[in-house]
Amino acid sequence: MKVDILAIGVHPDDIELSCSGTLLKHIAQGKTVGLLDLTSGELGTRGSGPLRLIEAANSAKIMGASFRKNLGMADGFFEYSKANILKIIPIIRESQPEIILANALSDRHPDHGRAAKLVADACFYSGLMKIETFDSQGNTQERWRPKALYHYIQDRTREPDFVVDITEHLEKKFELILAFKSQFFISDQEDKELSTPISGKDFMDYMRAVGRVYGRKAGMEYAEAFNMDRTLGVKDLFDLV
Repeated sequence: MKVDILAIGVHPDDIELSCSGTLLKHIAQGKTVGLLDLTSGELGTRGSGPLRLIEAANSAKIMGASFRKNLGMADGFFEYSKANILKIIPIIRESQPEIILANALSDRHPDHGRAAKLVADACFYSGLMKIETFDSQGNTQERWRPKALYHYIQDRTREPDFVVDITEHLEKKFELILAFKSQFFISDQEDKELSTPISGKDFMDYMRAVGRVYGRKAGMEYAEAFNMDRTLGVKDLFDLV
């Protein structure tokens, strides 16, 4: 179960929309990736919770993720609580990621910022030896704290702390997004549900434009953007591009 990167999203498709290009890039480099959704997105206008779980599994298979889990929290009404932190910690300790990617620090959807705080604190508490959790066999888990937590940028445009070049993986990112057929525009003939801000014909054009905007500032064609709540450090200037 150990992975190099654990990507966490409050809704299925948060990861695909915001950081899947980065995950694809690292998988291509031989890194391992795990995925964790906090809810099934059951309050979404289109589709249903059970359908989105199927779509999420299909996307994970296309990506080549080592696993995808869902914690079954209440979409829209999950709370920042000890109980929910204690649901996340066992996944962190079991998969022992070096890096965790999480929802935006603040965003249009209130779930995103709340999930960011929940995951950030779970990362910290996962490193405390006096918080006891157990694996599926009932064995006490070892404490684990990832080396880094980065928050992917979502709906609202934010000034990134850094961006990742995803140019070579952009088209496969769109393949992962479109695995969520219930949420996004496929064709006029297939689309019979109510429209949403992300279900229009032009949404993928928008996503492509966002990638170009973030990439342009760093001299890249397409990029995904991230924030962090600490100072970014490098060992030497040649680590920067």
